[in-house]
Amino acid sequence: MNQHKNTFRLTALLTVVAIILGIYVFRLQNVQIAQAKAAKNVRTDTYTYYTRVTAARGELLDCKGKVLIGNRASFNVVLINPVLFSAEKPNELLRRLTNLCNELGLELNDHFPVSQTKPYTYTTDDYPSKWKDYFKKFLAAREWDSDISAPQLVLRMRERYNIPDDWTEEEARRVISVRYELDLRYCTNLPTYVLIEDIDSTSLAELTELNIPGMNVETSTVREYHTTLAAHILGYVGDMNQQQYEEYEPKGYAMDAQVGQAGLELAFEEQLHGTDGLRETTIDSKGNVIEEHYVQEPVAGNNVELTLDLDLQQVAEKALEDKILQLRETGSSSGTGKDAEGGAIVAMDVKTGRVLACASYPTYDINSYFKDYNELEKQEDAPLFNRVLQATYPPGSTYKLVTMIAAVDNDIIDRNYLIEDEGVYMRFADQAYFPRCMLYTSVGATHGTLNPMQAIAKSCNYYFYEIGYLTGIDKIDEVGKAMGLGEETGIELPEKTGARANPETKARIYEGSKGYWYGTDTVQAAIGQSENRYTPLQLCVYCSTLANRGTRYKATLLSRVMSSDYEQLLYKNEPEILGQLEISDEAYYIYTTGMHMTTLSGGTASGAYRGYSIDVCAKTGTAEHGSLGSDHGAFMVYAPMDDPQIAVYMYVEKAGGGGFLGDATRSVLDAYFAQKDVVDTVRSENTLN
Repeated sequence: MNQHKNTFRLTALLTVVAIILGIYVFRLQNVQIAQAKAAKNVRTDTYTYYTRVTAARGELLDCKGKVLIGNRASFNVVLINPVLFSAEKPNELLRRLTNLCNELGLELNDHFPVSQTKPYTYTTDDYPSKWKDYFKKFLAAREWDSDISAPQLVLRMRERYNIPDDWTEEEARRVISVRYELDLRYCTNLPTYVLIEDIDSTSLAELTELNIPGMNVETSTVREYHTTLAAHILGYVGDMNQQQYEEYEPKGYAMDAQVGQAGLELAFEEQLHGTDGLRETTIDSKGNVIEEHYVQEPVAGNNVELTLDLDLQQVAEKALEDKILQLRETGSSSGTGKDAEGGAIVAMDVKTGRVLACASYPTYDINSYFKDYNELEKQEDAPLFNRVLQATYPPGSTYKLVTMIAAVDNDIIDRNYLIEDEGVYMRFADQAYFPRCMLYTSVGATHGTLNPMQAIAKSCNYYFYEIGYLTGIDKIDEVGKAMGLGEETGIELPEKTGARANPETKARIYEGSKGYWYGTDTVQAAIGQSENRYTPLQLCVYCSTLANRGTRYKATLLSRVMSSDYEQLLYKNEPEILGQLEISDEAYYIYTTGMHMTTLSGGTASGAYRGYSIDVCAKTGTAEHGSLGSDHGAFMVYAPMDDPQIAVYMYVEKAGGGGFLGDATRSVLDAYFAQKDVVDTVRSENTLN
């Protein structure tokens, strides 16, 4: 009996266990099947792709924080492979899309290395090595010969992509290029294909109406200019060439990154360029975004504050343009200057070397640079030429202070040294060389007997012929070099260094006996002629060095670098001394007094500065140049005389003389000191007594 009960209980227990086990197995199987189906659905119905997110480029600002170059939001059109090719007739969709792009004049990103039209040829010479490598991978993935001809490749790709025979060659070529770009994404690590960058809203609306599956729109940023000023120095960005890619690729730059190509965009490339991000996007079969997040967030570039003062830049550009146009219209008082051509004007902070304004004329609108480039390049007056940094000119009489300092500090003359201007300099009469003072050439008169200060004020060539001869070219050249002439200024942009007139320069330029240096060369060099050739920036540095009594600062356009959010100061550019010329008290007195007398009654700059509210030091220059037309004109000024703050140098091709440029430089000084008065007043009002 008990045995029977025990058997029954065991059987019941086993039955319960079996039922529970069955339920568990059933549920486990159910869960596994369901999860498998879900997993299968995810793999089948979703697609994940990665997009490189271009980091916003840092802003360029003037010294007051005004944005000169910034960024604006833009739209890019991208194509998603799986969505596009899950739709019916993808080739036809691409044909419709690319045809409309062609009608709208939209430029497609096309790296297919074959010419656009027959006869088909390879264009790989224009491609960076990375794109060439991708092309090789494309051929290898299809087991196609690497030496396949371009026509054969196009034919084979038409067959591979099933391009209909009734399509035009142009239609087939466009679709092949897109198919090629999409195929590359399977055999390389390239991010999603961007079909069109920075598309305008009207064109985007028209493309959207096509309702192309897999065509998505993504936001980005592009460079935007906030000014039309300073076109010659701001620069622009563009696609990298092969040499640039080799330089930037080790620094983590993407192959299709935009980089500075000229001007300050190039000079400060590594400060302005950010770090690109990577975005992961999961979409369904219809292209709807299911999930999106950054795998790596983009880091914007740093902001660069320049030394340029945009307000002063505007005044400088207008003063330069107005003066040249005025000369062309009415000429100078001497009747010359109606053939005035280009010119330049530079303003510097003499105590730091900071470039405050930097204008070249003629100029152009940087906003439409690419659109206008071909026409600008054809213009005879060369608006693309940066005369501030790339033109080298004879300085004329503005150079005479070099000769004066060399003569005084080598004990040749002092402030009481008198020379009588006889009009025609006869020292080289036996060589049939008769240089003349300009006054004698123009009206047959002389300056009479002069001391060195008067010689500067009246710009008497005769006086400087004589002291130049007595001093000698070596000592003159030594001072010129110390003042920065014929030397690099240190500016962050490419610049010409010009040449100082000396035996070495002449021997380099001319062959044989024509390269010998004679005494006649010395007297010409002493007045800023001979082989003296300098850029307006170098000459402004020279003017600043005079103001600083021989201290020469590095010229710079960089004030500081700040983080992208303006919260951190990353770098502050401190003044840098490049050289120091020891100028005696006597020499300093002579040239400062003489330059101030230049602005008073009887001086060559009195027309612009007589009665000016601030005592200034100035020097005019008229330079012969060996070509037909009026003489070049140069004018330099620094102010105030007793505590110099700003130096301005202006040069105009065929102006007829430097004395006619003084009013333009005065406009720059007016603007500078007006701003300074406002700042000083505000500071005073905000200071507790």
